[in-house]
Amino acid sequence: MNVYDFDKTIYDGDSTVHFYFYCIKRHPRILLRLPALLWYALLFMFKIYTKTQFKEKFYLFLKDVPDVDKEVASFWETHEKNIKGFQKKGGLVISASPEFLLAPICQKLKMNLIASRVDKHTGKYTGENCWGEEKVHRFTEIYGDTEIAEFYSDSFSDSPLADLAKSAFMVKKEEITPWNKNQTEINI
Repeated sequence: MNVYDFDKTIYDGDSTVHFYFYCIKRHPRILLRLPALLWYALLFMFKIYTKTQFKEKFYLFLKDVPDVDKEVASFWETHEKNIKGFQKKGGLVISASPEFLLAPICQKLKMNLIASRVDKHTGKYTGENCWGEEKVHRFTEIYGDTEIAEFYSDSFSDSPLADLAKSAFMVKKEEITPWNKNQTEINI
């Protein structure tokens, strides 16, 4: 099985950030939440909030989106062009982005999906943010000891999954290179 991170790996950019700005254009009321979001970002930077707690606060903007499913469908109509296309059908995407956002595009790409479980109406998580070691937990929970033939990511935060793979690759824009297990840079 081939496994892929999503953002900055098979998608050029960060789909969650792109969706956020897409929603702001369509629902400017979201901007009223910006001062609070900046406060929560500070709490995260000073390690008072965990990544999951911060992201829950970030996703509060969803409360200002009347029909999230409609916005997600519309978003992918204009942003599908950001899919790079090197991934193989039938693979698996494991991402920290929310499941509700990635499910439609992964279905279209004929790829399975494991992602952060975020309520699309409230922004609340069910479980932890699907990042780092959590990706391994979620993978083994569903696939057991299934071998990962090839793994692709843009970030060394995915080293736990890369360690499980027979072959792992670092993706930077259009460049794909073998994973360097001695490097320790971690992108958040």
